[in-house]
Amino acid sequence: MLTMTDLRSRLDAWAKYRRTVAEIERMPLDVALDLDIWREDARNIARRAVYGA
Repeated sequence: MLTMTDLRSRLDAWAKYRRTVAEIERMPLDVALDLDIWREDARNIARRAVYGA
């Protein structure tokens, strides 16, 4: 059974994931390329950052 604490934790992680994706997608192209980040990889990068590898 999902407890309120578990639900809150999952919602917090999802919000962090969405924020991370948005930040990567808004990143200026020159900065992203300097960091070797492709915007198409934003969801993969965010997933690894929030939920682990």
